[in-house]
Amino acid sequence: MTRIPRDFEGAVGYADFMLTVHQFPCLADNYGYLARDAESGAVVAVDTPDADALLKEAAALGWIITDIWNTHWHPDHAGGNAKIVEATGARVTGPREVSRLAATPDVIVAGGETVRLGATTAQVIDVGGHTLGHVAFYAAADQTVFVGDSLFALGCGRLFEGTAEQMWASLQRLMVLPPQTLVYCAHEYTASNLSFALSVSNTPALKARAEEIGALRAAGKPTVPTTLALELETNPFLQAGSAARFAALRAAKDGFRG
Repeated sequence: MTRIPRDFEGAVGYADFMLTVHQFPCLADNYGYLARDAESGAVVAVDTPDADALLKEAAALGWIITDIWNTHWHPDHAGGNAKIVEATGARVTGPREVSRLAATPDVIVAGGETVRLGATTAQVIDVGGHTLGHVAFYAAADQTVFVGDSLFALGCGRLFEGTAEQMWASLQRLMVLPPQTLVYCAHEYTASNLSFALSVSNTPALKARAEEIGALRAAGKPTVPTTLALELETNPFLQAGSAARFAALRAAKDGFRG
């Protein structure tokens, strides 16, 4: 149970933050996230990819899940809601689209609103594109954002429902967050994203990151969370500069077999 699974240059003061984030792998390539508010002891499961795994991890920590925050409706993000609610009585917060898969959230949110976990406040950010109602949860005081499938280390989500213009606007909302923000992505896609990134860029920063990613994965360590600063420096989708260029990159990635 660590606030940061690896060291980040310039990442100082995290021990003073309100949230303790517990991250663990589940399913084929998902990450499960449990976050505990230090003042109240309230615990949120950010998405529910695997209910059994989330309940087991919470029990091992001595935590009780009080809340669920869903980023979007897909089964590997909201599929565990019912079982966790049955076991804990947790309150579900998420976009209205979650009702396409599970029960309608107790609290329906959209971009521009805020949510609370004990003393922790998080801003809801509209990051539609992967799905139309996709949201992210940004806890400014903790310099932490849970982005679901909108932004990945060196990548971004596929456009299953939205348009390139919508997704580019969504990414721009994330890009203006403080550069030191920790970005908790929902999947370990970094190695495959790296292959595409290297096919369109060969900057020294990206090459250096490739070495770091290789070392982390060889050691069985996660590449998530990342930082916004690192993504701004090396993620080709954040460097697109326009919706048209972003659309071309996303189409190229969709067909990439490297």
